[in-house]
Amino acid sequence: MAKDPRLKRFGLSDYNKPKRTPRHKTKSHVVLARYRKGGRTVTKLIRFGMQNAKTNQTVAQRRAFKSRHRKNIAKGKSSAAWWANKVKWSPSKTRSK
Repeated sequence: MAKDPRLKRFGLSDYNKPKRTPRHKTKSHVVLARYRKGGRTVTKLIRFGMQNAKTNQTVAQRRAFKSRHRKNIAKGKSSAAWWANKVKWSPSKTRSK
């Protein structure tokens, strides 16, 4: 199976590998998500994360994000919320105060 041309166009190393997009006007990251849906493979370009947002600074801030976006995070790799949760809101990135 041939690689998707969007990988090269957006400078991505592979499927499901997020990349920062510092020059995009609104979104901070992009990923070419590949996942299974109904017995077939789906490939979808997803932009996520607010550009220049101060995210994941405290434990309470992380809990609020996860609570607010719980339904969308549950959708899996097909949603921007899932990718934001994985990349921008991981516990290891939280500052200790």
